[in-house]
Amino acid sequence: MLNATVVAIIPNDQGNRLTPPCVAFADDNAGRLVGDAAVNQAASKHTNTIFGECPCTHCAAAHAYVKRLIGRRFSSPSVQGDVKLWPFKVTAGRDDRPMISVQYDGEEKQFAPEEISAMVLSKMKETADAYLATDVKNAVITVPVYFNDSQRQATMDAGTIAGLNVMSIINEPAAAAIAYGLDKISSSDEERTVLIFDLGGGTLDVSILKIDPGADMDMSVFKVKATAGDAHLGGTDFDSQMVKHFVREFIKRYKKLDIRSDKRALRRLRTACERAKRTLSYSVHAAIEIDSLHGGIDFAATITRARFEEINKDLFSKCIGVVQKCLRDAEMDKTSIQDVVLVGGSSRIPKVQDLLQEFFDGKEVCKSIDLDESVSCGAAIQAAILCGHDNLQDVLLVDVTPLSLGVRTIGGAMSLVVPRNTTIPTKKEKVFTTCCDNQRSVLIQVYQGESMSTDDNNLLGEFSLNGIERAPRGVPKIKVTFDIDANGIMDVSAEDKATWKKNKITVTYDTGRLSTEEIERMIQEAEEYRTAITY
Repeated sequence: MLNATVVAIIPNDQGNRLTPPCVAFADDNAGRLVGDAAVNQAASKHTNTIFGECPCTHCAAAHAYVKRLIGRRFSSPSVQGDVKLWPFKVTAGRDDRPMISVQYDGEEKQFAPEEISAMVLSKMKETADAYLATDVKNAVITVPVYFNDSQRQATMDAGTIAGLNVMSIINEPAAAAIAYGLDKISSSDEERTVLIFDLGGGTLDVSILKIDPGADMDMSVFKVKATAGDAHLGGTDFDSQMVKHFVREFIKRYKKLDIRSDKRALRRLRTACERAKRTLSYSVHAAIEIDSLHGGIDFAATITRARFEEINKDLFSKCIGVVQKCLRDAEMDKTSIQDVVLVGGSSRIPKVQDLLQEFFDGKEVCKSIDLDESVSCGAAIQAAILCGHDNLQDVLLVDVTPLSLGVRTIGGAMSLVVPRNTTIPTKKEKVFTTCCDNQRSVLIQVYQGESMSTDDNNLLGEFSLNGIERAPRGVPKIKVTFDIDANGIMDVSAEDKATWKKNKITVTYDTGRLSTEEIERMIQEAEEYRTAITY
């Protein structure tokens, strides 16, 4: 029998169970600020404050506030769209990596997203060290379901920089399902199909899992059936719509003043909008009052819940669209879902809950687990499983590939080999051929993503198969095999059926990752910054 008391949430040094995933660099000898201290000075030092999810949302993956940068390329359309909305500066670094620029110690410093993430992870580590009176080394970190493997590996690099041994990277909804299912397994021997709806500050993740306690309780299985997500749908996007609404109202009132170029004013307005959004979760109207917002003008306005829902109607519609996509991928009807479990601070928005209840024909959504802490609890339980905890040795999490895998073919087309949401471990094969007469070699390029064009997907690795038997194009038969283990490590092999020539690579997703030397340098710098840290 499982014991739900194996998890305890550790409060930080301010006595709070949630730590805002926020980092700031002060120019007044105050050093580097992390958490509440960084949030408190965000309005006055907005260009030196790297923020993301509002403090009301869960921060189980402590790096979450840079999740829209980490593991991505600066030139990608998503990054280019986001940087226009942020007050801090993001530039292109080596290999097209996004670099965050701040003023620190009298000069401009650049930090990789992994470094910023590591600063928050370091805060989490030090909080645990102090509470447990020991040096915590191992960690399980959660990530959004849509994260590709470059982003997952970048997250592991952040953990390494923070001085942690990252035992596992797991999807946030899967972690929430473990936290939810723990008590279900303890109190029932029936299999349940659960939909986890995780709406955080930056992203929406939806997963469908089957929770099977096992016929004789010998092995409890959490099996992911399908996942879906939206990288640009979360609390910050609702905030952005409110900011646009009040900017229009400000310009309408004061026609000669254009607030849109005043980054400090926009950051203060965003902070007020975040508070108003939270107020609207329990009240039908909210007020914002900001002294000397722009041009010396004191700005005051109100917004009703109905108006908030109107300006965000497209985002609410997207929420249900992601749920529908997850159901299609799982090949399930909505009537197959027994429990709809809410996770993430933004799931508190009444309209979100009403839409879900309406979509599932009046079924009550489950709010029995803590919206902010369930992902952290699930990660802790997974860590206990990996460490061989006595009460959890017979719990198994069976996950899926979050994105499709395939190879590049003629014209840059993506030829699918492993569809997304395939249960791992798995082994898939597909036969390809040549595109030219008497071709003696082929280049196997392995991609990950959902686009039909590899130009829009993520290159994971490539290798050549040489010594193919001379023949007219289309005659050779080249078998390509994808073999993925339970840890997501993938072997890709290619074999010419005529000559038995064979070659393969092990894809560990190193493309675009930090080098060993870079990680070592960042670890050393992290120690230096730690001496000037303020919480």
